[in-house]
Amino acid sequence: SRLDVASVWLALSVVAVAAGVFYLYSLILRHLAKTTVRNKVVLITDSLSTLGNECAQLFHTGGARLILCGSNWEKLETLAERLMTESDPALTFPPKLVELDFSNMESVPEVISEILECYGCLDVLIFNSSMKVKAPVQCLSLEMDRIVMDVNYFGPITLVKGVLSSLICRRSGHILLVNSIQGKLTMPFRATYAASKHAVQAFFDCLRAEVQEYGITVSTVNHTFIKTPSTNSADERSAKSVWTDVKPNSLGVTPKEMATELLKTLSSKKKEILMAHSIPTAALYVRSLFPNLFFAIMATGVRNTAAVEMPDD
Repeated sequence: SRLDVASVWLALSVVAVAAGVFYLYSLILRHLAKTTVRNKVVLITDSLSTLGNECAQLFHTGGARLILCGSNWEKLETLAERLMTESDPALTFPPKLVELDFSNMESVPEVISEILECYGCLDVLIFNSSMKVKAPVQCLSLEMDRIVMDVNYFGPITLVKGVLSSLICRRSGHILLVNSIQGKLTMPFRATYAASKHAVQAFFDCLRAEVQEYGITVSTVNHTFIKTPSTNSADERSAKSVWTDVKPNSLGVTPKEMATELLKTLSSKKKEILMAHSIPTAALYVRSLFPNLFFAIMATGVRNTAAVEMPDD
């Protein structure tokens, strides 16, 4: 019937328009990548993570002069080879590789010298290194606390301090911190992790004001969690805590979404970005406006956890 034919044509039209919009968005994104990072020296502190891989791919395609950091030299070489194989050598630059492990703080000063020797300058620094730990406070040793603080706080600020004079002399640069929403919001059983994220958030917030007069931009991106193949691993699914196993995929962001947001941030120079859906965002407002209610909700979650884990008589 004519009605059925009209419905089919309408559906096809909607699909065609959607495909056109997606294609146009892809073109705009590629153009944005080229204009934003073309010929820029971009450092990624953890290129071996899923987000680091995504950023490396996006920025390399955009013509950035990449300095890829990571704790495993063989994996860095594999990543660099893949990037060069999948790109046009006439439009891209071979990445520079630097072995960096923030859990070994004694090596960081030497690494800073190596980084500055790569191109003699830096235009963009992306701090995406992170170490997560989930456990009750009484179960974590001070040694583990120190390791987490080294990776999430002392490592990034040591690197920033080491290259800051170079950025100030050139009166330009963009420092971008990829930080968990737990730099603004705490949850039970993540005390050490949240403390490290609060510390690094505060440091970069202060740094932003101090270096603005030198033409240096500091941006922070707070996200819920980044979806990876291991997001819902067997170990995490076995956890009985309502606070350690609450990770609905709808609340997270994909590495591609995060990398795209970082690129947009480099272009817009926006100072603070929150990548969170309605529930985490609402929790931030509740924490600020109704702190006692927020504390009560958190404590209730802990009591429920204790009840679930209580052995049967």
